[in-house]
Amino acid sequence: MRLVISLSALLLSIIFVQVGSGSLGPLDALSGLELGFSSTAIGYLGSAHFVGFFVGCVVSPYVVVRSGHARAFAVMAAISTISIILHPVVQEVWFWIILRLMSGFSVAGSYTVIESWLQSKLNKNNRGTVFSVYRMVDMTGTLLSQLVIAGLSPAHYVSYNLIAVVAALALVPLALTQNTVPSLPQTGKFQPLFVFKLSPLAAIGVVVVGLTNSSFRMVAPVYAAQSGLEKAQIAIFLALAIVGGLVAQMPAGIIADKLSRRISLIGFSVLSAAVCLLVSSGNIGELFGVPFVYIGSFLFGFATLPIYSICASHASDFAKPEEMLAMSASLIFFYALGAVISPSLAGYLIDVYGPPSMFQFIMAAHVFLLVFTFWRSLRRPVANVLRPYRYMPRTTLYIAHLTRRKKSDASKAFREKRTR
Repeated sequence: MRLVISLSALLLSIIFVQVGSGSLGPLDALSGLELGFSSTAIGYLGSAHFVGFFVGCVVSPYVVVRSGHARAFAVMAAISTISIILHPVVQEVWFWIILRLMSGFSVAGSYTVIESWLQSKLNKNNRGTVFSVYRMVDMTGTLLSQLVIAGLSPAHYVSYNLIAVVAALALVPLALTQNTVPSLPQTGKFQPLFVFKLSPLAAIGVVVVGLTNSSFRMVAPVYAAQSGLEKAQIAIFLALAIVGGLVAQMPAGIIADKLSRRISLIGFSVLSAAVCLLVSSGNIGELFGVPFVYIGSFLFGFATLPIYSICASHASDFAKPEEMLAMSASLIFFYALGAVISPSLAGYLIDVYGPPSMFQFIMAAHVFLLVFTFWRSLRRPVANVLRPYRYMPRTTLYIAHLTRRKKSDASKAFREKRTR
């Protein structure tokens, strides 16, 4: 508990970063509709965010090395605030795309600072506790960011000013902390295709997760608005998907550890495709007095959000302990591939075929993952050693530092299990 209190400044900054960045995407989508942007154009904004995010994951470690943690975080907070507050100044798609590139870059940089700072405070005795708290704080910030939408007016300068204030507040806890500024962990050479060589199934699965999650995060507000939901209802719709993902983590871990990674992937892919089919049908109004669109959002989050962690666990089963950091970085690369393409494509489909087409597109992606999982099951046996399932946030190249054991301990345990 004392350690968690000492790290409260970092954890509070995480919440501000999440609320500021997480609420910007839905607000941009709703503001774009208000300003007459096409769904395709709104999708471009989502794609731009993930392009900036991936560039930030790769570049920001060098910024930290050059300037130090505190100065680097100040730079990222400034870029984030500027990118948010300038939205009402020029209400054009091309200008907002530039701003979303900036915001994605700043979010990745902020997480690079926070996660490497947290990692320096961990050892084999407290790693699990601190990572669990970090995971809870991260998900709480994500949930709050979706609920914030209910109190914001689309395409209004006050809304963007308020989000900019939250983004700027992320700087305050770290600026006031008395914790010693750490050195940056070494990541080694960035190998983007490493995880595909390690496990093609994990790589393809993460691409599908990128397609799924970025479509929902960036374009689902358009789907919800065009489906007749009001602003407050859209906030609930988005938040329920996060809640569904949280609820799913425990059963996903049990299935992945007790049965197998591939069985869990097959199960969650089937569930994802079925939920998307139901939601896209649009024939169900209410179930037990609850709008089906809410139930669909919860089930969508339940079915899709654990898949990234399942894929990460599957890849880690074939990785050596010293390869875990390279694997984590490569997973983010493949996630970014799907996340960059998907919002633009989903927006285009909504423009041409209507709101249900977004979920039909996601359903097709999960059907492909289902078929590919069956095919890989025939081509390659399961790993001899299974590492425990663990929720993996899709943040920066440093997330593996937070989840791994000490290298020497992990290497020893890994070798012992291999010789049994």
